[in-house]
Amino acid sequence: MSPSPAVAAVPRSAAELNAAIRALWSHPQVPLTSAQREEYARLCAELAAVQRRDVPTAV
Repeated sequence: MSPSPAVAAVPRSAAELNAAIRALWSHPQVPLTSAQREEYARLCAELAAVQRRDVPTAV
């Protein structure tokens, strides 16, 4: 089994994650399946982690 994206060796960029999130929906009015909602949650968590890394530490 391949590792999940959240534990991938090379972190994805925010742009890559945003593209993956957008790709989940075939059409704005089509609801996500339960598996797609789980993937959406993983992608959002990974995106949040990337965004936190981009914030400089206060001095």
